[in-house]
Amino acid sequence: MTSHQIAPGTHLAKLRAARGMSQVGLARKANISVSLLSKIEVGSRTLTPAAAAALGRAMGLTMDEVLGKAPVAAAEAESLRDLRGAMRDFDLPGAVAVEPAEVAADLRRVSELRDAVELTRLTGILPPLLRKVTAHAHDAHTTEAWAALAETYSAVYWLAARHRWMDLAEVAVARQRWAAEQRADPLVQAIADRDRAGTYLNFGDCEGGLTVIDRAIGAAEERLTGERRAIATGILHLRGMTLAGRLPDKREAERQADKHIQYARRLCASFPDDFRVHGLTFGPRNALTHEMATLVDLKKPKKALALTGDLATALAGLPPTRLAPSFIAQARAQLDTGDAGAALESLARAHRIAPQMVRIHPMALEVLRVVDSLHKRSNPLLNRLRTVIGPLPAP
Repeated sequence: MTSHQIAPGTHLAKLRAARGMSQVGLARKANISVSLLSKIEVGSRTLTPAAAAALGRAMGLTMDEVLGKAPVAAAEAESLRDLRGAMRDFDLPGAVAVEPAEVAADLRRVSELRDAVELTRLTGILPPLLRKVTAHAHDAHTTEAWAALAETYSAVYWLAARHRWMDLAEVAVARQRWAAEQRADPLVQAIADRDRAGTYLNFGDCEGGLTVIDRAIGAAEERLTGERRAIATGILHLRGMTLAGRLPDKREAERQADKHIQYARRLCASFPDDFRVHGLTFGPRNALTHEMATLVDLKKPKKALALTGDLATALAGLPPTRLAPSFIAQARAQLDTGDAGAALESLARAHRIAPQMVRIHPMALEVLRVVDSLHKRSNPLLNRLRTVIGPLPAP
């Protein structure tokens, strides 16, 4: 497990000071109010992804650099070195005989660990698995074998993006796309485009990410039919709504987000329940998780909270990898409406569901930092979360 990470708002203050910039100078350059920047730095407002992207551009940094990379624990360093080596050897398959059933079982295990947000264990198994699946894809040279390799690279991207290890994430999506193109499966290619757009999201370039998504939707609509078309375009619209919700222009953000929300709702509602597809969760409840997070990004917390009166019931059956971010989004919305106590409860719920995710999730760290600054008296739940999630040093 990675060691404690500094909260993004605190990291922002350190970045600004290291560059000798005043709050006034940075705020003007980023086109945000000095008051907002001051509140972010002292811990009375959260540093949102959109604000992090704007402030990053003003300092010559990407959004992920402002939010801060999750530190690498000593126990994980060797696995990451092995993973990088396996990615370098993408076209140098080892002489390993692998049965398709073995690959399928391994990918099911990856999905289980991803669903459970077992980041440390996933980090450990991905390097040897990537070498195994690479050898199998080159040897078998079937659509299924190359799809399995693309899915493995998708898992690498997911792991890297959670930690904001963006050098690793960028290589992963490039390899994923390469694998998807070897024996073209349009659905696998759509997922590769979805993950590529995710790197734009991680860097704070939402306009670029939407360009990738729009092009991918057009390709999927042209090349697929029936259920597979609905799945591919639905997955892409879900990514599109997240990107749109963080556009710097508020009016354009609302317009684009509403478009993607409407399409995603309709496409996901055509399936009775959520299911797995190449490592991803897809269906109506998953669409709800994306819509809630997008409304929070659009600064519509009341509308986000109004989506459901009981989030746990509405999302029952979804894996921790989807549940925990939803409770973090709920915590953000509750904090934005002035209910710090409810926000703390939601954050605690997210931590119970996926502790390894919450410890490195930038918005979880920000909610905890702001709730901590607002509480003037001792709070047992807050004290416990501060202990298990990490220290909250002052800027």
